[in-house]
Amino acid sequence: MKSKSLTFYAIIGIILLMLMMVLSLNIGVFDFGKSTSYEVFWKFVTSDSSISLSEKYIIWDVRASRIVMAVLVGSMLAVSGTTLQGMFKNPLATGEAIGLTSGATLLAAIAIVLGHTFEAYLPEIVRNSLVGVSAFVGALLAMIIVYRISTSGGKTNVVMMLLSGVAITSIGFSITGFLIYISKDEQLRDLTFWNLGSLAGATWTKNIILTIVLILSYLVILPKGKALNAMMLGEKDAQHLGINVENLKKQIVVLTALMVGTCVAFSGTIGFVGLIVPYILRLLFRSDYHFILPLSAVCGSILLLFADTISRTIVAPSELPIGILTSLIGGPIFIAILIKFKNTLR
Repeated sequence: MKSKSLTFYAIIGIILLMLMMVLSLNIGVFDFGKSTSYEVFWKFVTSDSSISLSEKYIIWDVRASRIVMAVLVGSMLAVSGTTLQGMFKNPLATGEAIGLTSGATLLAAIAIVLGHTFEAYLPEIVRNSLVGVSAFVGALLAMIIVYRISTSGGKTNVVMMLLSGVAITSIGFSITGFLIYISKDEQLRDLTFWNLGSLAGATWTKNIILTIVLILSYLVILPKGKALNAMMLGEKDAQHLGINVENLKKQIVVLTALMVGTCVAFSGTIGFVGLIVPYILRLLFRSDYHFILPLSAVCGSILLLFADTISRTIVAPSELPIGILTSLIGGPIFIAILIKFKNTLR
């Protein structure tokens, strides 16, 4: 019954996502004249010679690639947040709260401002993707530091976890501020992009990389719903149920850092997606990760695609950075979670 109901909800979510993708494709400031966006897209798919180069560029390289990036980034941010909350057994454990996003942004900023000084000493494959590799390393280091500080004797202290996340975020903010101070105009624009978050830089090359990261991560993480349910009982109980707890933790640490780091590298800092989606799903399915883990992959895509569609139309022809919008939505939800915890302590 559970697997059937999960399939039902997943199908509903995918249908809603597909409808939003189709709707988003038709929204934009570019005027296609007498043709609609859907007609232009169909001309592109069928290789119709009547489509102009500008129409082809707008419909495929701008809108379609951006929609796909929103789907991929939103999905990975939501799944990473859900997975972290399951590992730490706390709904406040997100990439932003525990410093993963800050760590990724910091090393990406270092690569942007100082990368030219040591690029010549790096292998070509690393040199061509220096910002992405740096973001992943930054997220991984932040995750390891937080985990080491907050975990003792196999138990994670939630207060220590959040405080260590605040410390890492503070350090990252101060160093990033210094890099902004010494950066040149072009570097300053790039750093502003990382701090505010945007999907405007979407390309099909980036989408291919994101897709590879998503597939590799999901093959390992999505089947872990029952294992995370067992972790909610406590690590010792999970071990008695046959769960290799330490191996599970290592997989979550590496893959979460990989997902967050890659998303930050390509879209900048987009906050609270990993908080909003699991919170809403938890209201519907409680803390059953067999449901909320795979469904977060779909709902994260829906949320970020919806937010991105608003961000590029609400102040058209300009664009509102999507990180501002998601933080505006996520802030009240974060407060609601804190109030809920406050009431349970009475």
